[in-house]
Amino acid sequence: MSSHLVLEEYSIKYQDEVIDLILDIQQKEYNVAITKDDQPDLLTIEDFYKTGNGNFWVAILDNTVIGTISLLDIGNQESALRKMFVKKEYRGPKYQTASRLLDNALRWAKEKSVNAVYLGTTPQFVAAHRFYEKNGFESIKIEQLHTSFPVLVVDKKFCKYLIS
Repeated sequence: MSSHLVLEEYSIKYQDEVIDLILDIQQKEYNVAITKDDQPDLLTIEDFYKTGNGNFWVAILDNTVIGTISLLDIGNQESALRKMFVKKEYRGPKYQTASRLLDNALRWAKEKSVNAVYLGTTPQFVAAHRFYEKNGFESIKIEQLHTSFPVLVVDKKFCKYLIS
């Protein structure tokens, strides 16, 4: 039996797996000094992300969460891309997990008439920087962010994607 990647909207049954995935990548892979307590949104995903023009998705393979992505409604028909994480062994062209998650989120945003998606990321995520640029995100200065964009302490690089 062959496995196939499935994208689903987040539900509470995935909470522990989502938290474990994100913390593992942040702390162990990239040595970012961030904890679950620093990210209270992880404990209230449905209330925090799934409102207005916001949503949260998981990538599932063999009944296991291998990736996440979310859009946070920041008003004015704009969203913040947040919590995009993919387990290391599922990155790249074989599974196309990141591309599928991003395409899904951007398609959903377009359906909701979102005009722009912003993101903030850490300097350590160099491969992610290339991925976002390859997918149409343009680097911007922090001053160019929407005023309600939630800048995290670890965010030092910012990008914007205009939805046509």
